[in-house]
Amino acid sequence: MYSKPSPSYSITIRVAIDNRIGMFARIATAIGASGGDLGAVDIVRVEKGKIVRDITVNARDEDHEKKIVKAIKRLDGVQVLRVFDRTFSAHTGGKIEIRNRYPIRDRNDLSKVYTPGVARVCRDIQSHREHAYRYTIKGNSVAIVTDGTAVLGLGDIGPEAALPVMEGKAMIFKEFASIDAFPIVLNTKDPDEIIKTVEYLSPTFGGINLEDIAAPRCFYIERILRQRLDIPVVHDDQHGTAVVVLAALINVSRLFGKNLRKFRVVMAGAGAAGAATARLLAAYGIENIIVCDRMGAIYKGRRKDMDIYKRELAKITNPNRIKGSISEVIEGANVFIGLSAPNILKPKDIRKMSKDAVVFALANPEPEISPEDALPLVRVLATGRSDYPNQINNMLSFPGIFRGLLDVRAKGINDEVKFEAAKAIAYSVKENELHEDYIIPSIFDKKVTSSVAHAVAKTARKVGLARK
Repeated sequence: MYSKPSPSYSITIRVAIDNRIGMFARIATAIGASGGDLGAVDIVRVEKGKIVRDITVNARDEDHEKKIVKAIKRLDGVQVLRVFDRTFSAHTGGKIEIRNRYPIRDRNDLSKVYTPGVARVCRDIQSHREHAYRYTIKGNSVAIVTDGTAVLGLGDIGPEAALPVMEGKAMIFKEFASIDAFPIVLNTKDPDEIIKTVEYLSPTFGGINLEDIAAPRCFYIERILRQRLDIPVVHDDQHGTAVVVLAALINVSRLFGKNLRKFRVVMAGAGAAGAATARLLAAYGIENIIVCDRMGAIYKGRRKDMDIYKRELAKITNPNRIKGSISEVIEGANVFIGLSAPNILKPKDIRKMSKDAVVFALANPEPEISPEDALPLVRVLATGRSDYPNQINNMLSFPGIFRGLLDVRAKGINDEVKFEAAKAIAYSVKENELHEDYIIPSIFDKKVTSSVAHAVAKTARKVGLARK
């Protein structure tokens, strides 16, 4: 849970207040004494002897919301009429919709967009399959596909419960990259069934965004789909996160004036995000990366709790085959990257790191170490949360990556494209702006999406992935 009031737990309380001097001050005092964060206050209507107001308050969690409402109910001269949960209100009826780009005003319009005129376009695409990019939504559409087995912070909650997250992702695609993204939640956990389904759906889309599919199945699903489809397939939990982590490390190296490839990096987490980040950092040239899972360091030759994907990881990381727990292998490390679980890193572990320690504690919402515990001991701290500086959020990467891939009608994606996307994010922060608390741009800086898209499109052309 959040440790302080958050917009995630925002309520609007409609109250009828006796129209007397000082009444609203009593309500504000009750909210403050309960630990609530008072927001907007609006007059709904004025009645005889009463004023009806909507009061917006941020709370810590649902129990805290109830505590605030009870505190207001206890006040004489105040009647609570209704409580609106603003988060649930934002989701009512779904968060996305389909709109027509071309109006249908009369029979002439109808004859062009539908029968009989549409037949001419169908025949053209039949003869020239690539024209689907020009004359249909394919050229600007992405499928967001999930089975709901690894939803951030929630785990395996099923397809219907995952749908609000996928809708939110579609909103981000549209808002930041003008891409029409469609949530597709699948009622199966069978990897081969998921692969077949995406194959069947793929003619509609210019790209596939796999989302919130549990490891290790997600590795297999992505790998097979990339082999079979002629459009980009990206598991964003893996590669979006990896790109933003690389961008942040590029800026750490700029800030420190040191060679990134010489950093000694210890990572916690060998799941989707952890494995992909380790692979990307290794491909970029970082020579000494140690990845830890629940059993400790992964190394070539380890036998316990190793699958094919961890064995592949062992081949490209931990060159000295160091064994031990996180607390043991972190000694002398320049960078710690957590993509795992809350509270697994201790202050004593950070004290073992090298001078100018860098900690990316990215488990969300509870990081691997409390930011308050880490900040006095590190030079740079990053988290996955928005209430601390340096938020590592894949929102910085995926809109621009897909925008660039769609713009050139890309056939796929590779590491070179991801490297350039990371550099575009990193260099969105100018040299004179770099600071320990500003190594990554804001997720609301839309110039980042444009920079990433340009870099991705240019690189896709250069490496032969572009059709256009």
